[in-house]
Order: sequence, then structure tokens, then C-alpha cells
Amino acid sequence: MKTDAQLKTDVLDELKWEPSVNATHIGVQVRDGVVTLMGHVDNYAEKWHAERATQRVAGVRAVAVEMTVKLNGVSARTDADIASSAAQVLGWMNNLPPGAIKVSVEGGWVTLSGTVDWEFQRHSATRAVRYLLGVVGVSDQVALKSHPVKPSAVKSDILAALHRRANAEASHIVVDVNGAEVTLTGTAGSWSERELVKQSAWNTSGVNSVVDKIAVAY
Repeated sequence: MKTDAQLKTDVLDELKWEPSVNATHIGVQVRDGVVTLMGHVDNYAEKWHAERATQRVAGVRAVAVEMTVKLNGVSARTDADIASSAAQVLGWMNNLPPGAIKVSVEGGWVTLSGTVDWEFQRHSATRAVRYLLGVVGVSDQVALKSHPVKPSAVKSDILAALHRRANAEASHIVVDVNGAEVTLTGTAGSWSERELVKQSAWNTSGVNSVVDKIAVAY
């Protein structure tokens, strides 16, 4: 098991290795495997990538993000401009029903709301606005439509997907289904395995809520 000092070195190296992140402006503190990211970044996408890069490091138990987005003069835009760009980008996406997602912007922070059928649609919308100039944060309040489902069928579909994609790791995951809500418990060997398990649940037809209680065990 890594010491906090080793973990800090690995996180710093991973941030330096990630091409979308300027690691010189990011500070790292580690205590009992919990990593805190501090400092400032030039845009929200960089902040997002820094968090994901940190999660990739083996031994990281949790990540606290205390970074701020510090826009330079070129990147600064009015909320109206950001809202207009976000609406336009979402309108161009052929995997979203027209008008399904609403956009509001306050202080550069984008909030998405509305209802879609699938998790991948919600994810695509969030990803699309994340890289817009002037955005300092994104709140995902998009809901998924409820569909009649059989809990036994949902559970078997998820377990089959886990065995196809995660192999032995699936044996450590417990899937409980209550209506359209899936609760995942157990352990995963890394953040990436945990995300794979969660995505398998989201990709199952009829699921509109996933409660992730999976622990990362190294």
C-alpha cells in the first residue's frame, strides 16, 4: 500500500503527464489516501480533467476538489453569450430530442435541466457544454424518463454486462434493483473498474437512477 508521500508524487506525475492540464498551477495534498487538489486552472474542462487524472492513480481513495477556474480576459464571456452557445451546441447534437434539455447560466456556471431517455444522452450534453469558452462549472440536473421494468431482468442484464466487460471483478459487485433504481455495492480494484461497473448499470434499459456504494480496494 502506498504512503501518502508516494501517492502525492504519483498524482503530481499524472497531472504533469495529462496534456490537457497545466500542473504548475495545481497544488496537491494527501492524507490517508484522500487527495485534495488546490490552486487555479484556466477553464472548467481543465479542472474536470485534473480530477479524472487524479482518480486514475492507484491508491487514491477519494478526491476533494478545491481548485478555482480563473478565466483570462480572452476567455471571459457574458452569461447570455454562454447560454446562446450552449443552446446552439445542444441543438446540433443528433442524439438529443429537440428542446429536451434547457440551459441556464449564472456567473459562468451552466445548469442543464430537462428529461431524456438514456444516461448517454445526459452524459453527452454535459460533455458538450464542458468545453465552451467562459464556462466555470456545470450542474447536471437532467432527469431520465421512467420506464416499466422487471427488476429480475435488469439485474441479469447488468450482471451479464459486468461479466463481459469486467471479468473477475464482477464477482465482487452486488446489484440490487428497486423499480428503476439500481444500487451497487461491493468492491472494485480501481477507479476505472468502478466507473466501468457503474456505466454498465446506466447502459441497461429501464434504469433511471444508479446509487453507487462501491468501495475502491487496493
